[in-house]
Amino acid sequence: MPILCDSRQNDSGYPKLVKYQSMEASEVLFSCSTNYKLTFTARRTELRKKSRKRNCRLDFFFFPFWQLLSNCFFLFACSCGMRNLSSPTRDQPMLPELGMPGKLLKLKGMFNSKFGSVPKFYVRAPGRVNIIGEHIDYCGYSVLPMAVEQDMLIAVEPVKTHVLQLANTNPLYPDFSTSANNIQIDKTKPLWHNYFLCGFKGIQEHFGLSDLTGMNCLVDGNIPPSSGLSSSSALVCCAGLVTLTVLGMNLSKVELAEICAKSEHYIGTEGGGMDQSISFLAEEGTAKLIEFSPLRATDVKLPSGAVFVIANSCVEMNKAATSHFNIRVMECRLAAKLLAKHKCLPWEEVLRLEEVQAKLGVSLEEMLLITEDTLHSEPYSPEEICRCLGISLQELKTQILSPNTQEVLTFKLYQRAKHVYSEAARVLQFKKICEEAPDNTVQLLGELMNQSHVSCRDMYECSCPELDQLVDICRKFGAQGSRLTGAGWGGCTVSIVPADKLSSFLANVHEAYYQRSNRSLVPEKQSLFATKPGGGALVFLEA
Repeated sequence: MPILCDSRQNDSGYPKLVKYQSMEASEVLFSCSTNYKLTFTARRTELRKKSRKRNCRLDFFFFPFWQLLSNCFFLFACSCGMRNLSSPTRDQPMLPELGMPGKLLKLKGMFNSKFGSVPKFYVRAPGRVNIIGEHIDYCGYSVLPMAVEQDMLIAVEPVKTHVLQLANTNPLYPDFSTSANNIQIDKTKPLWHNYFLCGFKGIQEHFGLSDLTGMNCLVDGNIPPSSGLSSSSALVCCAGLVTLTVLGMNLSKVELAEICAKSEHYIGTEGGGMDQSISFLAEEGTAKLIEFSPLRATDVKLPSGAVFVIANSCVEMNKAATSHFNIRVMECRLAAKLLAKHKCLPWEEVLRLEEVQAKLGVSLEEMLLITEDTLHSEPYSPEEICRCLGISLQELKTQILSPNTQEVLTFKLYQRAKHVYSEAARVLQFKKICEEAPDNTVQLLGELMNQSHVSCRDMYECSCPELDQLVDICRKFGAQGSRLTGAGWGGCTVSIVPADKLSSFLANVHEAYYQRSNRSLVPEKQSLFATKPGGGALVFLEA
């Protein structure tokens, strides 16, 4: 959606964006061209390409407006055709005063201290909270996340050498440098810079490039690490957009999300595409139903009488550092293959539980019954799985399992499939309730969130005692529903709270969970906060 900048700043430290037009996210291309001219007149605001070619469609832009300020930040992104911007309304300033956002100004100073130069542009990618739909994106099912205000920021300066230099404003994360043309990602060590390398390598391989320019990058972020709010994926997305910007190439938001989702596999996690999709496709003021194959996003209007609150359990869980996450992915894959074999489907081709449902042409409720009839609740051994599929143990390990799950001794297929099919149904019910908006909307949505947590805890076994305790506390003090969000085994909960109970809810939860332990040492803004749907990835140009 083409936008201009208002001098007022929102809570996240960015200029408030004044929207002029909307357009489908899948139609928008990220582009690095600055071949445009912005003209203010008494009657209209106009954007034209400097050449005589036809007008082109635009998505996000802050433009270098030299007459106003000598040193400002301007946002750009996404051009793919051309059109004039519509005229501003009375409450949209014709000639806004553009100020420098404090976060970017601070980052600029730190970049200068580190590299002795100034960045040419900045990239921002948000974290996300998944409201409902846990551990089902990699099974092919829709999820319902929204972007949060917390984000990753990268200041960037392309250089003439082929050296990629990465630094972080957090002293806990050491500097790293490597050749831009020899990217090596160690799956055994999920170090912070490897997530940047994932995004960088994904773009490099997509375009088949072998002679890339280097760059100096300074990374900053306020997404709590290992909290289930997608700090790692936000960094991958940031890096992908950084690389695209430096190269001056074009991609749609959907293409960029798909590339970043695939490239995060370089670090060793076998996740789906939810985190990357919402980071690029998010829009301020609305949650999104993210669907896959093909990737698309649909607005979901959340109830106005409720607030979503994130609470950090303060238990960190890095899914790339353990096998928990990948074991669940493999259990779902094995369950899909056994279900397909039982129904005489070509099981060798099946990778996801959604594919079984699609090939059978039945409902989610019917898939739950098929799961009951086909799979037993006792754990499966690798040998039993091989007998069911008619394959050797060697074939199981080399053709189906991921490297860090090849020595697993038992797999719980019944429980994982039951969670996935029931959770997929809850996502659709959640969206339907939001659309129909009955009088008891908040109560109904809360019940679905509560059911989701029980399923995550009991069937998917991705909770932990601290998360369960925090969920109970949130429900006790007024949340209509509360559940773990993200991969689990630590991280955060998300709760739906009636708006008129928000103040007392925050105070009571803070006292009951944080003040009664050393968890109060965690910064309050990172531990307990209300959130609302934020916008997606952006690029800021230094004028």
